[in-house]
Amino acid sequence: MAAQSASTEPPEAPPPDPACGHRYVARQPILDRWGRVHGYELLFRNGPELAFRGDGDMATRTMLDNTVIFGFDRLTDGALAFVNCTGEALIEQFVRILPQSLTVLEILETLDPTPSLIAACRKLKDSGFRLALDDFTWRAGIEPLVQLADYIKVDFTALDASERRDVLQRLNGDAVSLVAEKVETQEQYRQACAEGFTFFQGYYFCRPVLLKNRKIPANRLLYIQMIKLLHEDDVDLHKLSQLVKRDEALTYRLLRLVNSPFCAIRQEVSSIEGALMVVGEETFRRIATLAIASELNTEQPMELLRMAFARGRFCELAAEMCALDAAEEYLLGMLSLLPAMLRVPMEELTLSLPLREKIREALLGTSNIERSLLHWMECQEHGDWEGCDAIVQARNLDQKDVTRCYADAVVWAEAALHFTA
Repeated sequence: MAAQSASTEPPEAPPPDPACGHRYVARQPILDRWGRVHGYELLFRNGPELAFRGDGDMATRTMLDNTVIFGFDRLTDGALAFVNCTGEALIEQFVRILPQSLTVLEILETLDPTPSLIAACRKLKDSGFRLALDDFTWRAGIEPLVQLADYIKVDFTALDASERRDVLQRLNGDAVSLVAEKVETQEQYRQACAEGFTFFQGYYFCRPVLLKNRKIPANRLLYIQMIKLLHEDDVDLHKLSQLVKRDEALTYRLLRLVNSPFCAIRQEVSSIEGALMVVGEETFRRIATLAIASELNTEQPMELLRMAFARGRFCELAAEMCALDAAEEYLLGMLSLLPAMLRVPMEELTLSLPLREKIREALLGTSNIERSLLHWMECQEHGDWEGCDAIVQARNLDQKDVTRCYADAVVWAEAALHFTA
């Protein structure tokens, strides 16, 4: 493609290549030291291949098109979006189609710091974009981009401790935030904190150190008793209401949810019994499970709860495609992160849960049809497109419908999080 030296207006994003099939999108959270979401790296792919068709420049143009189609609001809920960019996207200013105040442009490690790239980055920075250097290592000519960067992202698995220390020492004095990428364990997280990193990308918060034979706190056992009651064929309203009333915080969360626009009922409810009578058993089970999950997660990063909500809703929405029970799949998705919330192994938790044997096996990792949607969601969270494809093909699913369920689940989870907070 010929360079456009005169125009400052980005061209209209090209239509996606029909041969590429359906669109795929995933997001990976970037958290601060307190477990709060600072932003999301958006991962896009356009078809059943593991990479985009064509060259990297077409990949970025398609990514920009996808970003507009999926929408920043749906994908990040107002948090920053970290977006990988090729040289063409930066030099030709294609990225101006994105909202400057919400976008961090990630400069790929494969790009040479040429004068034209540096000038383009300076222009984008002046217009309000933030810049990040991805998979950073020191190399010739990189200093001008370091001076422009707002974030330096370091792959925690690619560099050893001495190499990371060298990078951080050379950055000393630069006004830049350090992001540790691919932080997958609590030990790596603690090490990254000790080394001076500010933000962390990876699923370490899903893998806390589990404490075997840990006694589950009394109020947590109470919540598990409630889950048992909620998923019996006939809910014992009186018994359930007495359990809920024993926990003031849970009562507040539940009534807040019932009376919120999220639940969309027309009359205010002031009692647990009244909530069940107004919304019905199935809806009550869903919102009560949300409230209980919120209480179970009070000591963990909020992103963990957001993921649990999204998993539960996705499994519920997509259940019909696999001829599965929607309520049961909702519970499976929600409970899949319970070990991280309670720091208790799933093997111990499942003994206390009111689950059908196949669902219990799915929570323990058995590859059965009941687990297929949860497994798809886990692959999606990590951008494992090959894994997603294998599940879609094995279960004869429509990828377009599955992706729509994912997008709807993300939106629903954000709404649920707002009203359970």
